[in-house]
Amino acid sequence: MNTSVTKPKILIILHQEASTPGRVGMRLIERGFDLDIRRPPIGDELPETMDEHAGAVMFGGPMSANDGDEFVKRETDWLAVPLKEDRPFLGICLGAQKLVRHLGGSVWTHPQELVEIGYYPLHATPAGEALLDWPDMIYHFHREGFDLPNGAELLASGDTYSNQAFRYGEKTYAFQFHTELTLAMLCKWTVKGAHRMILPGAQTRKQQLDGRMMYDAPVSAFLDNFLDLWIGRADDLAELRTVPMAKSA
Repeated sequence: MNTSVTKPKILIILHQEASTPGRVGMRLIERGFDLDIRRPPIGDELPETMDEHAGAVMFGGPMSANDGDEFVKRETDWLAVPLKEDRPFLGICLGAQKLVRHLGGSVWTHPQELVEIGYYPLHATPAGEALLDWPDMIYHFHREGFDLPNGAELLASGDTYSNQAFRYGEKTYAFQFHTELTLAMLCKWTVKGAHRMILPGAQTRKQQLDGRMMYDAPVSAFLDNFLDLWIGRADDLAELRTVPMAKSA
């Protein structure tokens, strides 16, 4: 009987119809994973168990983790699944904020209504430095920050929003910033989100494009190192298995 190898899947949770997982998705594919993309705001369901997924990434979006939309509550509640089953989870920006809400923390606007849109300094904590080499500058596109949840370990901080990255347990991570950003995504975000460039603390489009040229190489290297730590490669996972192939007619 012929057999074929099934690739482990990573659950990708996006929040707009045209959104993509960017560089994170590309790097996961390069590592041998398949991507199972779900968009809950347009009706996609989330799995009741992680049995068919090696891990999950919840990305950002223009909405708030404090919004009352049904899908916001559904996603926030769903985070009990990877946490209970001890599966690798990464929350990025909005995904990180939903994780904070799920863990009992708060998501809030800056007291001076400052935003982070562009490249800003990132400071690794001793716990973060023990895990990885972190870039000195990182890209943001957000107007809210979050508390550090009880039981979480702060890995990196910032000047405007103090909590930038944390780990909860061994396999759950949250980033306020965007390591998935590609040049195409940056061009799109700074056009569609041009009205946000006038907000207090935001950088101009030119500053952001210049920042990409200056700061992206260490971010790219950081992402690879982080994925080594967080999920590894598909060939390394015990979940890799063979299944029978259907016979050709």
